[in-house]
Order: sequence, then structure tokens, then C-alpha cells
Amino acid sequence: MLFYLHVKNLALIDSAEVEFTDGLNILTGETGAGKSIVLGSVSLALGAKASRDLIRQGCDSAWVELCFAVDENKRRELEAREIYPDEDGLVIISRKILPSRTISRINDETVTSARLREITGLLIEMHGQHENQSLMSHLRHLDILDEYGKAVLGPMRQEVAAAYRKYAELRKKLDMFQADGESRLREMDFCRYEIGEIESAALREGEEEELSALYRRFSNGKKLGENMAQAYEAVSQDAVSHALRAVDAVLQYDREGLSQIRDEMGDAEALLGELARDISSYLEQLTFDEEEFRRVEERLDQVRTLEGKYGRTIGDVLRYLEEKKVRLRELENYDARREETQAELKEAERNLELLSSALFEARRREAESLTEKIKEGLLDLNFPDVKFTMEFRRLDHFTPNGFDEAEFMISANPGEPLRPLSQVASGGELSRVMLAVKTVLAEADQVPTLIFDEIDAGISGRTAQMVSEKLGVIAKCRQVICITHLPQIAAMADRHFVIRKGAESGRTITTIRALKEDEMTEELARLLGGAEITDTVRKNAREMKQLAKKRKQKLTEKRDQN
Repeated sequence: MLFYLHVKNLALIDSAEVEFTDGLNILTGETGAGKSIVLGSVSLALGAKASRDLIRQGCDSAWVELCFAVDENKRRELEAREIYPDEDGLVIISRKILPSRTISRINDETVTSARLREITGLLIEMHGQHENQSLMSHLRHLDILDEYGKAVLGPMRQEVAAAYRKYAELRKKLDMFQADGESRLREMDFCRYEIGEIESAALREGEEEELSALYRRFSNGKKLGENMAQAYEAVSQDAVSHALRAVDAVLQYDREGLSQIRDEMGDAEALLGELARDISSYLEQLTFDEEEFRRVEERLDQVRTLEGKYGRTIGDVLRYLEEKKVRLRELENYDARREETQAELKEAERNLELLSSALFEARRREAESLTEKIKEGLLDLNFPDVKFTMEFRRLDHFTPNGFDEAEFMISANPGEPLRPLSQVASGGELSRVMLAVKTVLAEADQVPTLIFDEIDAGISGRTAQMVSEKLGVIAKCRQVICITHLPQIAAMADRHFVIRKGAESGRTITTIRALKEDEMTEELARLLGGAEITDTVRKNAREMKQLAKKRKQKLTEKRDQN
């Protein structure tokens, strides 16, 4: 679960530390207090796009840090992805936002944004208000189904995608056989010309490097000769020999002190003598052959010309040659190759049809399970007579994802026919459907932490009460963090935080603070009473909190019985 959040120099937040608990964590506050900034900071730490404008005015950078505690199952999942929690099961995610870039780290290891999203996706699931609108597009519905049934559908989708790639390649290849006879003859002539040009050059791997080295040697021959002659003169002088004879002349007077010096001089004399012979040999071979230089120059020009036309390296040119040979054989055996490709395409299409049909049937089975669970969730969210199914349609073409599309169908009232979700659901209904969907997906994925940003949009009264109970149910097996304006939901909090905006030292800042028991009641009263909080409102708030405790107790007993 997420147990610690630290935000520094982000927007209106100077510095804030939040210690979340398991169960249901509720965040409330006045409109504009900065609730979105708090959850936005979490989103940034999870890899969302960061803007330099988020850095607090007057600061060089912003900082967000999340600390997670994971169980053994999550530890194994993370270690399989080469992320290793410490001995206490802690994983620390941090992101530093600078004016020109961002730096993301997992346990002090710098990672890419893609890597960050991959890992945090195992730990936390965020649901914002905009996601409700994604349900309005039926294109999203098939993704939800595939996500729910990924253990079964994932491998099948990979097979379909691979079969589709082969099918698409063969269709493209077959299109190449549609040229008329005259065009085919022109292409054959051009292939033969390119093949002949490359083959006549008789290129070999590594040749350019050898030629370049020879060219540098020839073009710098004079400088090489002068410098190496100076080197020979320096090492061939007999200064060391003179020094050695001088030491030999006095060696008998202090053999113990001079023996090592004499030996080292002897080694130096031998080494310099060998070095002088090597330099002399190099100078003897350092001859300039005008004809050979021109040959190297012309060959190097030829190689580089071919590389300019057919590839950056000799290896690229040789691969291009093989491709052209294959293409020429296809053109020379046009009818036979076309019939062969047609047969291959027919077989690939048959295979793709079989795999897509199997995926289609598997999706229908998974859809029965998914929609039944969503329906159960909707019954808990004040849809007493709801019908919820998924309708499948076959496309008139193949895609990398099969040949089917799907759409959620709903009837929220008795006697009403099933209709597409996008046509009948109101904003409040979409919020509840998304809550039911997220609950089912979280249970399937075993995501330990769920974050809901104003799941109460468009609901009130009895429906709000049932949403609060649903969140309470989820919070019995998952950590839930939720921003809300509704007292019915806030009353169910296991831990309640209030977010406030104020002025300090002439600057506007947003703060977040955990509430004590009596402060929770006061915050509920604010949510109930608005601007004026009377004793009656406070009494109602206390009663609401007490009733919430009883409901949570019943939920616990019901869970234990199950």
C-alpha cells in the first residue's frame, strides 16, 4: 500500500507530508483548496507528463516522493521485473521536476518514464473524473474486457497479432505482383543493373576500413617519414652507452650501490637498440608508390559511391544486393511466385480467421463473467433492476486485435430495452458504472491501492450512501484514497485528511493535515452545513459518523462470514 507521500515546491504546496493508512483514506476541502494538486502530485510520481509551470514560483525544482509497503506476492512480481524492495518490503518512488527535464527514480535507481509507469502500475490504480467519459466510447469497452481477462486473452491476442503481421506482409507482397508487363520488364532491367554494379565491385566486409587506413598512410607519408626519422635519431644516439661505460668504470668501488643502476642501464641500452632497429625497419618500408596510392584512392571512391547509393556500410550494400536478387527471381518467375504468394496468403488468412474466431469465443466467455460482476457491483450502487451485458459485432476486416468489436449495453429501469451505455447513462450513472468496473478490474489484478478523484460526481442522497458503502467494501481488501465533497462518503473514512489554502508570509500555500476524531465530525458538519454550521448540523454530523461506524462493522462481519 501507499503509506507516505512527500511533496515539495509543487504549485501552491511549499512542503507537505502525508501518512496514509490501510482502509479508506478520505480527502476533503473547500473548492479551490488544492485537492487536485495533491492527487496530481501522485500522478506525477507515477509518470504523468510534467510541466515546468508546476514548479513553485521562486524555486529551482519540485519534488514528489511515494513510499509503498508490499507483501510477498507483490515482492515476487517486482523482483521478476528486477525491482527489489528492501528487507521491510519498502519501495520508494521519486520524481524531481526541473525546468528542462524530469528525473524519476525507483529505490534510488534512475528509470525512464515508461519503466516508471510499468512498475507503478503494479502498485496503484488512479481513477480521475475524465475516465468516466472514456466509457462513452465503445472502443474502450473491448480494452476493459481484455484487461479483465488478460490471463486467458493475453496470449491469444499475441497469437492473433503475430498472424495478422504475417497476413499483412503477404498482402503487401501480393500487391507487388500487380504491375503490368511493361513495368515488370523495366523493374527487371533496373534490378539487373544494380546487381551487376554491386557484384562487379566485388566488395568485402572490412574493406573500407583497410582502404581508409592505407589512404591516410599514403597521404601523410612525408610527415610520417620526417617524424619517424627524428624518432630514430633520438633513440639511436649512444648517450645510454656512454652512461653505461661510465658506471662500469666505477662499479668496482661500490658494487652494492651501483649494481642495480648498472643492470637497469643495460636493459635500457638493449631496449633502445631493439627500438632503433624497429624504427629503421619501418622507415625502410615507408616508401611512396604513386600508382598504388591512385589505386587505393580510386577504390575508396568506388566503395563510398556504392555506399552512398545502396547503404551506409559495405554490409548494408551486400544486404541490398541479396534483396535485389530475391526480387529479380520473383520477377523472372512472376506467375509462379504470384500463385505461390496467393496460396501463402490464403493459408495465412485461414489461420488468422481461426485464431480470431477462437479469440472471439474466448472474449464472449470472459464477457459473461465480467458483465455479471459489474452487474453485481451496480446492484450495490443503487441500480436495483439493472441489466448489463456486452454486445459483440464482427468487423468486415481483420485487425491486429481480431475481427470483433464490443459495446456495453445497459437497462437501468424495468421495462426498458438494453441500449448502448453511451446513449442512456447520465453523468452520475457513468460514475457508478466506472466505480463498478474499476472494482472488478482491481480484484482481478490485485492492485493494492486504488485512488478515486471525486467518484461522487453527479450523485447524492441514497445513491451517495450506497457508493460510500461500496467504497467501504473495497477498502476491506484494498487501500482506497478518495477525494470527495459528499459527507456520506467522508463519514466512512478510516483516516480523514483536510486540504486547506491560506496565506503565509505574503504567499498562498496549500496544506494537508490528518484529522482527529472530533475534527472529522467538524469537517462533516462543514460538508453538511456549508457556510453556517449550527449545533443541529453538528449533531447530524456526529450521528452520520456513528451510523458509518455501524455500517463498517456490518461490512466487516459480512466479509468474515463469506
